[in-house]
Amino acid sequence: MQNSHTGQTAQGDIEEAIVSGILSARIKPGTRLSENQLATLFRVSRTRVREAMMRLETRAIVHVSPRRGWFVVEPSAEETMTVYAARRVIESGLLRCMSELTVAGGEKLRAHLAEEKEAISAGDKRRLTCLMGDFHIRLAELSGNIVLIDILRDLTARTILISMLYQSDFHAMQSHLGHCSIVEALEAQNFAKAAELNIAHLEEVEEGLDLTSRPDPLSELRTSLSLPPAAAATKEAAVSSQKN
Repeated sequence: MQNSHTGQTAQGDIEEAIVSGILSARIKPGTRLSENQLATLFRVSRTRVREAMMRLETRAIVHVSPRRGWFVVEPSAEETMTVYAARRVIESGLLRCMSELTVAGGEKLRAHLAEEKEAISAGDKRRLTCLMGDFHIRLAELSGNIVLIDILRDLTARTILISMLYQSDFHAMQSHLGHCSIVEALEAQNFAKAAELNIAHLEEVEEGLDLTSRPDPLSELRTSLSLPPAAAATKEAAVSSQKN
């Protein structure tokens, strides 16, 4: 029989694994999360898994579908706009409240920028998605405020889900340069400018999203069967119809 502490630890492990999977772009929007499978993987009861899922639901990371189970959220266009609006308010406030960027803090940010640059050179899109989100979590960590860090971590996870749904072209270098400008302002101890640059950066990223598009839910099966992409298939059908 599990004691209370063990149960709480298991719930935390499940939550952390799912959020980390999203932050690293390994878990996609709409992914089904089986209670049975999670219970087996973490060696806990389905009750513990359900409790972890309910906590993630309050964090807007997963949702439950009656008779179908738990799924990673697929943010709508409206939710996307609210997430970015929240990030602009929280991150700009965080940066404006900073009084100093320590040498150690600056070194961590520069090391992160170097990782971004390496990933860009390697063309590693999934790692880039992870690093681009991590940058903003690193900014929150500078504050040392656990509450802010947790909030930004959840918002960043939702942002990564958004990027997987709506970001048709990955403007990695553009985002990287935006991060570089923010770090330069922080190193100059100009926190008001860093806040303004961060707002502009987030607005730029949001404007680059195609909120009218939705990914092809059959893309993996379509690729496995060597069928043309959904858009191409639709176009071919239309051309064929016109000929007939």
